[in-house]
Amino acid sequence: MSRVQMKTFIVTGASLGIGRALALSLACRGAGVVLNARNADTLEEAAEACRTHSSHVAVVAGDCSLESTAQHMVAAALDMEASGPVFAGFFHAAGLLAPGPLVHELEPQAFDAVFAANVRGAYVLVRAAYPALLKRGSGVAVFFGSGAASIAQPGIGAYCAAKAAEEHLMRQVAAEVPEITAFVYQPGIVETRMQVQARTSEGGGADTLHKVFRPWKEQGQLLTPEEAAEPLADLIDRDPTPHHGQVLRVDALRD
Repeated sequence: MSRVQMKTFIVTGASLGIGRALALSLACRGAGVVLNARNADTLEEAAEACRTHSSHVAVVAGDCSLESTAQHMVAAALDMEASGPVFAGFFHAAGLLAPGPLVHELEPQAFDAVFAANVRGAYVLVRAAYPALLKRGSGVAVFFGSGAASIAQPGIGAYCAAKAAEEHLMRQVAAEVPEITAFVYQPGIVETRMQVQARTSEGGGADTLHKVFRPWKEQGQLLTPEEAAEPLADLIDRDPTPHHGQVLRVDALRD
């Protein structure tokens, strides 16, 4: 029997890419899933795919950086408990790249949007979910990270800074609340919408980005969303607690 069966997980960024692949993998294992993304149509398509494997699927369309959206996601997860599955944690897979411009070229609205999706979205989910998880005495909080958190890459400066902030936010909550297993998962180089945006970006950092991102595609080095999501689902189905407070790369789970 799967360890995630009869447990419910929130997945942000669940309409496309790795988030969708992860939600589907969890549903295939018998878990309940609460799916979140901005686009209601693509989110519902992802939910329908999950419903072919799990009878416990809920949708909360909206901006993940809003406290009200986070509260609605947690409420949906708790509502599922009436029919069996227990709320067990979340995966913050939503993110925004805003590739191309150098930092001094980037519009303030774009800078704010990157931090909202990556950092504030993580924070409001912690704020909404942790009290409920603490009542159960355990849970899992997974923050999707990137190697960009530890480098300076012209053309995605806001993203690099935001991922560094999100990574340290994880370390902070891991230290504060050891009962809830928290870690950053770096899914690797994956063929997602962000990859397409980086390969076709414009701005002062675009040429540099193209030299980095385009060869990955041309040389067939990109993972599929499923290849990135499945090792994480496998880990949750086993025991993620040894990785509390860590930054975990997909390579470590695929070896």
